[in-house]
Amino acid sequence: MSIEIRNVSKHFGNFQALGDVSLDIHSGELVALLGPSGCGKTTLLRIIAGLETADQGSILFSGEDTTDVHVRERQVGFVFQHYALFRHMTVFENVAFGLRMKPRNQRPSEAQIREKVHSLLNLVQLDWLADRFPSQLSGGQRQRIALARALAVEPKVLLLDEPFGALDAKVRKELRRWLRRLHEDLNVTSIFVTHDQEEALEVADRVVLMNQGKVEQIGSPQQVWDHPASPFVYGFLGDVNLFHGRAHEGEVQLEGIRIDSPEHAGAKDAKAFAYVRPHDFDVQRYSPGAEGIAAQLVRAIVIGPTARLELIPEEQKQTSKGSDEGLIEVQISSQQYKDMGLREGDMLVLTPKNVRVFVEEGAGI
Repeated sequence: MSIEIRNVSKHFGNFQALGDVSLDIHSGELVALLGPSGCGKTTLLRIIAGLETADQGSILFSGEDTTDVHVRERQVGFVFQHYALFRHMTVFENVAFGLRMKPRNQRPSEAQIREKVHSLLNLVQLDWLADRFPSQLSGGQRQRIALARALAVEPKVLLLDEPFGALDAKVRKELRRWLRRLHEDLNVTSIFVTHDQEEALEVADRVVLMNQGKVEQIGSPQQVWDHPASPFVYGFLGDVNLFHGRAHEGEVQLEGIRIDSPEHAGAKDAKAFAYVRPHDFDVQRYSPGAEGIAAQLVRAIVIGPTARLELIPEEQKQTSKGSDEGLIEVQISSQQYKDMGLREGDMLVLTPKNVRVFVEEGAGI
């Protein structure tokens, strides 16, 4: 089932949770709504489910307007962060609950319910826990049971709100892989909310980045990572270093370096922001006259194959003592770190290999 979100806005008092959001989700697609707390992603999910009402705009399922259709009639499965399992019911009874609540003329027989529930418990690989109670399960197991319960009523749309947010990192990683495989098997249109960039990029077919009630960018994980559409997206997706400078007629002057930026050929002495990811630096020992950003290595964290370096630019050493302000994060291989014989206190020269420049509109002087 495809979902069309058209010009949806929502206020809570004076706070605008969503502002004129439009979005198309294709049938069978797994889409992540990604963004910081308070950006509107959960509000949008709840409006799609019918748990909240939009102030304006419409929601269409496969071309049919469902804006005023009650949540019970939308054929939506919903999985919350905190499982919401019935504690007094066994795993089997929790999964069977939705089937038993169907109107009498639609309700399966007890034999059909039993077959369906065991089939779903096999699907989530937990059939052996059918007679246990939620309190006897781990967090990861409870979340998989919650998903089985949502799937029992054969929803046309599956909605997941921070489904793995309450779990530890190792379990989250295992469940992410499992959810991706499960989605490929079931092919049900699914939308999940997360603030975890890695989770969204690893699991989703497409990522919808949201900020302050607006959609900043929509694209495949590779597209949003390689071609961030705004400074917000660049800063939100993974670690990044921000440099300030000036752009003038296709050239950007940063801290100690000049960068060609032909896409900003029309800029006239405009304020510019340049973003460089930690792994996108060439690192050399400092020598007088070397072109690049001169910086002192203040901390090195070497774990496994990666060395993470924290450096203070030479020009900021005097003004940022005891502060992380202006700190540059660089990532190189542990082997390169060892081969260069680096030590904390060494002076290095950093040359960005890949830079993304944004020019502030109307900033020309």
